[in-house]
Amino acid sequence: MQAAETPQQGSLQHGPPARLIAVLAAGGFASTFAGRVVEPLVGVLARDLASPPATVALLSTAFALPYALIQPILGPVGDALGKERVVVTCLVVMSLALAACTVAGDIGTLFGLRMVAGAAAGGVIPLSLAMMGDRIPMAQRQVAIGRFLVAVILGQLSGSTIAGLIEGAIGWRGVFALATGVGIVGLLGVALGFARRLRAPGGRFALAPALARYRTILRTPRARVLFAAVFVEAVAVFGIFPHLAHLIEARGEGGPREAGLVLAGFAAGGLTYSLTVGLLLRLLGQTRMLMAGGAVSGGALLTVGLAGAWQTDAAALVALGLGFYMLHNTFQVQVTEVVPEARASAVALHAFSFFCGQAIGVAVLGLGLETLGQLPALALCAATILAVGLVTARRLARPG
Repeated sequence: MQAAETPQQGSLQHGPPARLIAVLAAGGFASTFAGRVVEPLVGVLARDLASPPATVALLSTAFALPYALIQPILGPVGDALGKERVVVTCLVVMSLALAACTVAGDIGTLFGLRMVAGAAAGGVIPLSLAMMGDRIPMAQRQVAIGRFLVAVILGQLSGSTIAGLIEGAIGWRGVFALATGVGIVGLLGVALGFARRLRAPGGRFALAPALARYRTILRTPRARVLFAAVFVEAVAVFGIFPHLAHLIEARGEGGPREAGLVLAGFAAGGLTYSLTVGLLLRLLGQTRMLMAGGAVSGGALLTVGLAGAWQTDAAALVALGLGFYMLHNTFQVQVTEVVPEARASAVALHAFSFFCGQAIGVAVLGLGLETLGQLPALALCAATILAVGLVTARRLARPG
């Protein structure tokens, strides 16, 4: 169901959806690019900053954890002050933190700056999804968000890939300088795209209305289904990622290079979804999309569990990326409509549930691999994600 829009929302005053998607994509690309640049730099940073590699590897967590924890705060702030204004502010803070990383002299300072950058980046994509919910009719929204995801996935891919390729030429400080430049370009794209709205007076944040919005959201059965689904989805799908390199190495099939190629398959599957979402939606509709997404994801996880060649794992990860986004993009579209007057808050809770699931999934699957073994642990994940697809297809098919 779709709530009545105000003339300001319904007129799409920022232009057609293609222009809105392009503006939001600039910020989405910059935020995910910033999140992934540190991964190939672990060895170099460990040497230059005299820190153990295991400690330096936690710089990824230092970005991701504040990203998740800031969601319940930024959602109601966006609803109160204006989503465009909050996204621009977040991009400013993120760019400043990235710029400061270029002159960090010790690992502690770098950790602190990565935490600031992660918290700021946490306001970009969820609020962008909420803005698309405000301006794009429900019938067009899944395709539009799928197009937006192209920029998000490309930011993830290029952040780690480019950082690894150019570090030898410009050093790790140069990589952070590049990330700063990408952040500034994203900031300019969003600020110029929403220039008229940014000049308009903003609202005021008050705690009581924010808590009231959250109570309304949590009392909505459809919202509870979506929050639970995205949490379980993240546990089942993302728990395997940090363990892949070790599993491939234990089979004697290679190391980081092969693991990187396998993981790139997930992004390739996501891009395949983003480029074919319109066709998939016409062929399947949202209900069958959820069922198919659960089945494809489950089959992919089971294939990885069978411990074949790394090339087979790479193909399975392509399927997993496709199946995951068939599920996740449908959930994203649905959550933008559960409480239209509090979209930013609803999307923020959704993102919070998702990232908490990611964090827990790594530990859960690690325990499963140790106690059950590779095939039983991943078979359990496969059964779980299949159940998510089937249950949500049934529950979300009901009128909201």
